[in-house]
Amino acid sequence: MRVLLTGGGTGGHIYPALAMARELERRSRDHEMCYIGTEEGLEADIVPKAGIPFECVNVQGFRRQLSWDNVRTVKKFVQATRRSKRLIQSFAPDVVIGTGGYVCGPVVYAAHKLGIPTLIHEQNVIPGLTNKFLARYADVVAVSFEGSEQYFKRAACLVHTGNPRASEVAAASKVNGRTSLGIAKDDTKPIVLVVGGSRGARPINEAVVHMAPRILEQDAFYVVYVTGNVHYEDVSRQLGDVSSRQLIVKPYIYNMPEVLAASSLVVNRAGASTLAEITALGLPSILIPSPYVTNNHQEANARWLEKQGAARVILERELSADTLWREIREVMEHQSRREAMRQAAAKLGQPQAAGRIVEELDKLVNKRGVH
Repeated sequence: MRVLLTGGGTGGHIYPALAMARELERRSRDHEMCYIGTEEGLEADIVPKAGIPFECVNVQGFRRQLSWDNVRTVKKFVQATRRSKRLIQSFAPDVVIGTGGYVCGPVVYAAHKLGIPTLIHEQNVIPGLTNKFLARYADVVAVSFEGSEQYFKRAACLVHTGNPRASEVAAASKVNGRTSLGIAKDDTKPIVLVVGGSRGARPINEAVVHMAPRILEQDAFYVVYVTGNVHYEDVSRQLGDVSSRQLIVKPYIYNMPEVLAASSLVVNRAGASTLAEITALGLPSILIPSPYVTNNHQEANARWLEKQGAARVILERELSADTLWREIREVMEHQSRREAMRQAAAKLGQPQAAGRIVEELDKLVNKRGVH
């Protein structure tokens, strides 16, 4: 099967696509893949590292208010659709998969116009504009959360699969995760992983910088702190000599599934891939939803997990070194509460998500008579 993948902007769109790619490879070596993204998105860095041929189109997202930028957006969409058609005709895929982000718009739309079977995957409780637009053109819409169906009433076929990112982290090695952080194999001290999303988050960085002295005063757990590449130099300057073995600071982690598997508590934004990862591993979490995303969908994601008893939520306007440290200590010092959160998260995990999507792909392709 020849599979064209598209999705970009943030890791939340890219990693589910790569999870599908790896599930296809796991099931059979008889697959050829190509990925279409943008030069500006994280996909331009992440996808080539995954060994998948990568092509670019130039496109930008719509603004919700009336703006001359939207005129330019329409022009770029038309141009990107033409280029996507050329790339699709050159690669000749049996199926096209879109995982969100505005790059999906012209690619999936072009595939539809060319009669290529298409599947889009929505990771969030509340879908983004691109997937809502594409739902009328895609042959299959796959959703991660029950309740997302109400946003896709015009979909030809809708299935609840979960997020394929869950499948990758479920099999991740805890030992490899600790080793990659420079922690000795015989060291059993727990890890608190603090991440601000795939690009990092300034408010979370500021809270952790001010929290650093308190981290060093205790010896009960490690804090692994991922700043995001763009923030790393500034954070390192602010920390100066404060960081030590108790506080492990990284700009980015490429083996995130393994590091997650090695963690006892995760502090993160509330993107859909994050929720898929932590539930697949049964990880307690403190979620700080980004208020800057479309439809405030991260808070909806976080509240869903909080309602199940698997997470605690701190809104960004409430975030400080004091509030974050208090929540971390509350979870880490009470093992019974941490265990209850772990069990609640594990009940929500969907480690078979990638397999379910691949099964839908097989149905879709076979229905069109492609073998």
